[in-house]
Amino acid sequence: MNDNEKSTRLTTASGKPVYEYENSQSAGPRGPLLLQDFFLHEKLAHFNRERIPERVVHAKGSGAYGTFTVTNDITKYTKANLFSELGKQTRIFLRFSTVGGEKGSADAERDPRGFALKFYTEDGNWDLVGNNTPVFFIKDPKKFPDFIHTQKRDPYTNCKSATMMWDFWSLNPESLHQVMILMSDRGTPVSYRHMHGFGSHTFSFINAENERFFVKFHFKTMQGIKNFTDAEATQMKGIDPDHAQRDLVESIENGDFPRWAMKVQIMPEAEAATYKWNPFDLTKVWSQKDYPLIDVGVIELNENPDNFFAHVEQAAFAPAHIVDGISYSPDKMLQGRLLAYPDAQRYRLGANYEHIPVNRCPYMVSNYQRDGQMRVDGNGGSQPNYFPNSFDGVYTDEKYKQPAEDLGQHVVADWFDRNAEGENDHYTQPGNLFRLMSAEARQHTISNIVGAMKGISGEKRELIINRQLCHFFRADISLGLGVAQGLGIDVTQHAGSMMHGN
Repeated sequence: MNDNEKSTRLTTASGKPVYEYENSQSAGPRGPLLLQDFFLHEKLAHFNRERIPERVVHAKGSGAYGTFTVTNDITKYTKANLFSELGKQTRIFLRFSTVGGEKGSADAERDPRGFALKFYTEDGNWDLVGNNTPVFFIKDPKKFPDFIHTQKRDPYTNCKSATMMWDFWSLNPESLHQVMILMSDRGTPVSYRHMHGFGSHTFSFINAENERFFVKFHFKTMQGIKNFTDAEATQMKGIDPDHAQRDLVESIENGDFPRWAMKVQIMPEAEAATYKWNPFDLTKVWSQKDYPLIDVGVIELNENPDNFFAHVEQAAFAPAHIVDGISYSPDKMLQGRLLAYPDAQRYRLGANYEHIPVNRCPYMVSNYQRDGQMRVDGNGGSQPNYFPNSFDGVYTDEKYKQPAEDLGQHVVADWFDRNAEGENDHYTQPGNLFRLMSAEARQHTISNIVGAMKGISGEKRELIINRQLCHFFRADISLGLGVAQGLGIDVTQHAGSMMHGN
């Protein structure tokens, strides 16, 4: 670059022009450095603070901007403005992630994948925060910290522990459905582009007549499903630990924009009480024969963020963020996340995290939240910071009131057993899933389970393995036998007790 092309003067953060950028000021060419070299201190101090706390879960991720386009009329179910007319487009941001690993972990790890969408709508931002699986390992949020601890590092060895994972899963048979998906080749997708996404939880729609419908969200990849075998995933971890990030960036750069078809399952509110499964149990799916998929629209990713940290790392999602026409459900895990997710973002990014551009609603926002670290928008100026007041004319709008929820006439507050009678069939759906797999997929799943369980060690090894085998046998006898054979366990003498969980 010649002198005529230089147009931007280098300055400190406070705007003072910088004379020397690369050499520290010192007492002589070989002497000690001077305290007065403020720019040296500014550079080092900022460098020390460049890393914000990583997410406790979903730490490593990738993301991009795009659009959601309505292709089918669902206004009889919801009055949400983003679905109001065919062809309507809404800007979105989608973040993919692995769940259990740290920021430096490999993209090809056997792990669920996060699938978090932010819709920038005229009625506010709607965050739909799910995974690439329709179910999860647990169904009560009180168990979430314990579960995540087993996916992280052993407090003694500081290594990942198969013993911790399988001990927890074997003691919580509700996990079996998700374990079956994780241990199939679906646990190692080839890329973020080649996997489905799900809202996972049960949410609700509210229409213009204030009728409530329960809803599950599905995002079907239009690139086709592609998964690694366990051997291929292991190889990819060594070849390129960032392969999924690289694939997403390059596909968008090349104009090969990833797309997903958005579909929903709709359950009338009255049918929730009589459905064969608890429709709010995150470890269960709704049969698509009972509640077929309904087309809604298409999401397309067509814009790479120009700075990973500013957009992807600082993106903050919370299922508490809904818009008019969309609401919650009695799903216990969802109810727990309504508190936990915004709390996590305030810890990680600060109280004003929704002022960061990737999280900011692009339409009007009006409230009385003031102050806090990194408030850079004028902080409301001289306007009142309380409500009601006699000055600013801000009002509440009754038309956005949601219909009352019917909780029954004799609702009792108590600590209910999540696996009480009628809520304790943890085997039918995982068994059905296994039997729906092709012969090759069943063999891969068994092989992946065997490989993962061989890492169980310690004095409780036999106890944990036998306990988990009970669950596999109860889901499907051939599954249990296959895993037992792979682990070298002779079950002929007590197969009956295993199949009955004794």
